[in-house]
Amino acid sequence: MLLSSDLWVSALIRRAELAGAFATVARKGDARAGTVIVKAFDTSTRRARLYSEAFGPDGERLWMQPVESEFESELDAYVQRQAGYDPDIWVVEIEDREGRHFITEKVAA
Repeated sequence: MLLSSDLWVSALIRRAELAGAFATVARKGDARAGTVIVKAFDTSTRRARLYSEAFGPDGERLWMQPVESEFESELDAYVQRQAGYDPDIWVVEIEDREGRHFITEKVAA
């Protein structure tokens, strides 16, 4: 059984904050089943990465990097396009000096 989106997001933010990172909800989606996008910003290199929630064949939550770019504006444009397709998405932004995303599930390469 998967956690609801709001509970999963709360846990992610808590993990990040306990490790000394800053995390915030940039866009609040559907509490029960909204798709989550995580934007991890590395404050030491000034680069960001996006992680988008997906589900494996057995229903397990996993993560992929839907777009890679050295320009944060391109990542933000992707997020805006996704919000246009799905108004229920969540966007969590994390700022960490090591660039950690704090996602505990599998992240696809």
